Amino acid sequence: MSYSVRIKRSASKELALIPLDARERLIAAIDRLGEQPLAGALLKGGLRGLRRLRVGNYRIVYEVLDDELIVLVIRVAHRRESYR
Repeated sequence: MSYSVRIKRSASKELALIPLDARERLIAAIDRLGEQPLAGALLKGGLRGLRRLRVGNYRIVYEVLDDELIVLVIRVAHRRESYR
């Protein structure tokens, strides 16, 4: 079952600031989330319910909305800034 992938405007702006080579890998990983939405690890603490996917030195933080078959990308950031 395929999920629709949506990217929040704030995540899209963060993605635009990332260098091109890393951005292309991140976009490919985001596209794959539609087919494999549970690929990322579950987050704990204040971000409970969200998932993260590591792509090189970057993290994609996203939420899987099973009822609506949507993967919502919330944040794309360098790993040192991901959870701030």
